[in-house]
Amino acid sequence: MSADQKRSDRLNIGVLGCGPIAQAAHFESCTKARNATLYAICDVADDLLARMAITHGATKAYTTYDEMLSDPVVDAVIIATSDEFHVPAAMQAVRAGKHVLCEKPVGVSIEEVDMLRTEAMTHDRQVMVGHMKRFDPGLQAARHFVRREMGDMLAFKGWYCDSTHRYAVTDAVQPRLVRSTSARKPVRDPRVDLPRYYMLAHGSHLVDTARFLCGEIVSVHATRTQRYGAYCWFIATEFANGAIGHLELTVSVRMDWHEGVQIHGEHGSVLAKTYNPWLFKSSDVEIFHEATATYTRPLGADAHFYRRQVEAFAEALLTGQDVTTTGAAGIDDGIAAVRTMVAIVRSVESGERVRVAAATGAV
Repeated sequence: MSADQKRSDRLNIGVLGCGPIAQAAHFESCTKARNATLYAICDVADDLLARMAITHGATKAYTTYDEMLSDPVVDAVIIATSDEFHVPAAMQAVRAGKHVLCEKPVGVSIEEVDMLRTEAMTHDRQVMVGHMKRFDPGLQAARHFVRREMGDMLAFKGWYCDSTHRYAVTDAVQPRLVRSTSARKPVRDPRVDLPRYYMLAHGSHLVDTARFLCGEIVSVHATRTQRYGAYCWFIATEFANGAIGHLELTVSVRMDWHEGVQIHGEHGSVLAKTYNPWLFKSSDVEIFHEATATYTRPLGADAHFYRRQVEAFAEALLTGQDVTTTGAAGIDDGIAAVRTMVAIVRSVESGERVRVAAATGAV
């Protein structure tokens, strides 16, 4: 939907961070969303801030987060920073009375995300976590079938295999990303520990997709191998609904992007192929209905996941609903994803099955 079709009642959003994810996803999503406005942006890098404000037409540009949070016109913030900054920035926002859409993962340890949940409840603010694959129309159709028609679930398989050729794809389809030497970076380079970096960046998608389609994961038994600079996790999962599952995370495969799910249930099955997210293409989903021995395949023509995510966030806040009513990941979903990733890490370390509820510490 174009900007000239925007509704009169719109959510005024401030975006924290002018780095790659903001440039590739969040600025455009706010300007395209029918019920939101890119009102303000904030970054410590003056050169980057000025360029992004002009490019995306933000009304206000702030060099300090406190200033943006003090602006009464800002209804909510999108946190588009490095993972280590997510929880401190979100806590600061809810204390200032702002609702939050935080990039995934919501945090890097169970203890810090639990503190954020407490802070959000104390200040009666909503925290939505940017697990944007929940706004893939194909996966939404799969979830609808699972919940309404499939009956008892037997088994789930999910795989997320990043490709060695991903940057050839993203360089072709993303806007040219602008960087600044003045940008704020974590004290410790996240890529120093590649298994941790890959789990947070990619494993969070795999885990949340499994939860989105199948519900709570109660235990995991994970193994990891490394060869020729590539990493692979195989994760046996147990779901609260009694189904069993198998998750694969591989970074990177020597082939095209390879991602998808397969679900077997009492009254049918689902098979989905998911594309590189920057293509903004809906997953190809085939749903088999046992009763009629037929397949259905949703088109999912509108697959701008990030814009659809912003619209759901704005719709919930403008109408006084909880963000989870839209199918989005709320703070509890974000915490569950972090807790599951921690359990996977502990299982790899111990070689044993780990109950998710018993996991502690950091990813």
